[in-house]
Amino acid sequence: MSRLPALHAPTAPPGTTDRYSALPLLAVCLGYFMVILDVTVVTVALPVIGTGLHAGVTGLQWVVDGYTLVFAGLLLFCGGLGDRLGGKTVFLGGLGVFTLASAGCALAPAVTVLVLARLVQGLGAALMVPSSLALLRSAYPDRTARARAFGVWGTVAGLAAAAGPVLGGLLVAGPGWRSVFFLNLPVGAAALLLTVRHVPRPAADRSRPGLDLPAQLAAASSLAGLVGGCIEAGALGWTHPAVLGALALCAAGLVAFVWLERRSPAPMLPPGLFRAPAFSASAGIGVLLNAGFYGLLFLAPLYFQRLHHYSALRTGFALLPAVGVVAVGSALAGRLTARTGPRLPMVVGLVVGAAGLFGWLPAGPATPYAVLVAPMAAAGFGTALTMPASTAAVMEAAPGARSGAAAAVFNAGRQIGSALGVALFGTLVAGGLVPGLHAAVVLGGTGFLLAAVLAARYIPRAGKPT
Repeated sequence: MSRLPALHAPTAPPGTTDRYSALPLLAVCLGYFMVILDVTVVTVALPVIGTGLHAGVTGLQWVVDGYTLVFAGLLLFCGGLGDRLGGKTVFLGGLGVFTLASAGCALAPAVTVLVLARLVQGLGAALMVPSSLALLRSAYPDRTARARAFGVWGTVAGLAAAAGPVLGGLLVAGPGWRSVFFLNLPVGAAALLLTVRHVPRPAADRSRPGLDLPAQLAAASSLAGLVGGCIEAGALGWTHPAVLGALALCAAGLVAFVWLERRSPAPMLPPGLFRAPAFSASAGIGVLLNAGFYGLLFLAPLYFQRLHHYSALRTGFALLPAVGVVAVGSALAGRLTARTGPRLPMVVGLVVGAAGLFGWLPAGPATPYAVLVAPMAAAGFGTALTMPASTAAVMEAAPGARSGAAAAVFNAGRQIGSALGVALFGTLVAGGLVPGLHAAVVLGGTGFLLAAVLAARYIPRAGKPT
């Protein structure tokens, strides 16, 4: 905590003082910590959950993607809700929902109940994340201080991602997989208390005429069809009527969403946001980045536990090269972004991350663990270097009055990427873990390189207009 006072802004917003200027950041980051932790901590526990609840690969995909599906599907709606009702109100609601849903996950008697509780967790995460960025923007109005705050926010995500595998392994080996979810209860309670007492309340935009519920339903239906079709294709095949029906639902929902948004007086996805090339490019980069990295995090524990017969605890430590560097990369990204602008750390991070994903191509049943250390570290470091910088690029490109919606679009893209990464990578290994893993890392690495091209072309240098 000794370094956080450097985030003081020259002009503090109402409700803050110099003495407590670090506490809004702490409150927001605790909530975000839970959101990210529950991605990596669950990933390590998946094989044990599958054994305990008699779930196959498809069921385990739904444990991961049930969370990210609702998270991504509701982010746009929740971003607009935060702009209209106020970020603090929506953030507190998300904290409460997420904490209670975590208790439901811990007590789940069957995989179906666990998936349903994960859906509710996704709702809580969707309420929290766009509001968290809007609260940081309000609490730290100075541009340099705000860039550092976003860097700390990204570092917290890195710490959560890094802690997840090891912590998950320790908990699974000790109290059991249910303690993975019970862990959120004290963290959620602390975040609620700090938010109520120390986070300033930004002004709400109550002039908006509505929240575009029909378009929200269309968007959620489209995303559910896309992710559901990709998941079930692994077990049923791409030509199965259920899979084709899900993909048809995706297409119909997308068409309906575009049609409704064009006619809405208060569009959930304000079209003006995409007039800034930096904003559009950053949103696309978020999709590609999360698809590659979180798809790999889904497959790596299966690879280590099923092919090399690692325990959950050993798997957690085996993943440390991938997630242990995330905190370092995120902290470095915050400093680089404040000095050079977001383009440099984004391009470098994406190229390094692509090399890390392609480095998994030698992986096989007899591959020594040491061969995969550098590729895991490169994938994790590259992702960490990119994410805070792309967050800053999005928030700088968006008008202040639409900061919640902008954050929602960016994080929706990220979560869509996570859901698609797990769905597609999981489907690819249905025909065999090793060939499916190789196809997945080629797909993910190519996506990273495409994202690097987008960053180099559309993200401005420091001091340039967006």
